[in-house]
Amino acid sequence: MTDYEMFVERVKTKTGIDLALYKEAQMKRRLTSLYEKKGFSNFVDFFKEMDVNRELMDEFLDRMTINVSEFYRNGKRWEVLEKKILPRLLKASPRLKVWSAACSTGEEPYSLAMVLSNHQPLSQVSISATDLDENAIAKAKAAIYPERSLAEVPAQMKQKYFEQEGSFYKVTPDIKRTVTFKKHNLLNDRYEQNHDLIVCRNVMIYFTEEAKDQIYHNFSKALKPGGVLFVGSTEQIFNPAQYDFEVEDTFFYRKKG
Repeated sequence: MTDYEMFVERVKTKTGIDLALYKEAQMKRRLTSLYEKKGFSNFVDFFKEMDVNRELMDEFLDRMTINVSEFYRNGKRWEVLEKKILPRLLKASPRLKVWSAACSTGEEPYSLAMVLSNHQPLSQVSISATDLDENAIAKAKAAIYPERSLAEVPAQMKQKYFEQEGSFYKVTPDIKRTVTFKKHNLLNDRYEQNHDLIVCRNVMIYFTEEAKDQIYHNFSKALKPGGVLFVGSTEQIFNPAQYDFEVEDTFFYRKKG
C-alpha cells in the first residue's frame, strides 16, 4: 500500500471523507503542496500530525475542498435562470425549495437570492446552502467579499444588495436572512427531498466518474418532477436520461415527470 493509499484510509476512518472518490492526480498534487509547505516529506507523517492538530486538520479540509467562487459566475447562465427557468418554476410553486449544494464561501446562494428578488419579495425567498468545509461556511456567514468577487454582478444589484466597507463589500442583511448554511457531505450524507431547484456548479469536475454518477442519482431523487438541476459550465451531463433528466437549456436539467 502506498503512503497516499494509507492516508486515504486513515482520513476516511477519522472524518468519514473518502478521498478515493476524488480524482487522485489532482487531489494528490493539491495535498502534496500543502504538506511540503508545512515541512512534511510524506503523507504518513502529515496524517500523524493532522490527527492531533485541529488547526492542521482544518487547513487540510480547506485545501481539499475547492473554494474558488464569485457572484453571478458565467453571467449568461444566470440570465437563463432568471428569464426562463424561474418563471416556469414559480408558476408551479410560488414558494420554491432551493438548495445551493457545495456552496463554498456563499457567493452562489446569495446570487440566487438576488435573482429571486426580481420575481418575488425577499420574505418569500428561502435557500438552503451546504458545504463540506466549515471554514468556507464561516466565511459565507460573514458575507464580506473582495471587489473581484463582484465582477459579474449587475450594477443595480451591486448598489441594492451590497454595502461597501473599505475595499470590501458586505452583503445586506435582507439578502443574508434568506440563506441558511449547514455542513453537508455530498458523498455521504442524506439528501433532503422535494426541491424545485438544486444548484451545484464547478465541483463535480473534481470527482471520479463513480462519485459523479452517485451524486447525480441523488440529485435526481432530491428533485420534484419538473424540478431543475443547474450545473457548472464544464459539467455537462452527457447522458441525462439515465438520471431521469432532460435538457431544459445548456447546463440546466429538468427532472422528468
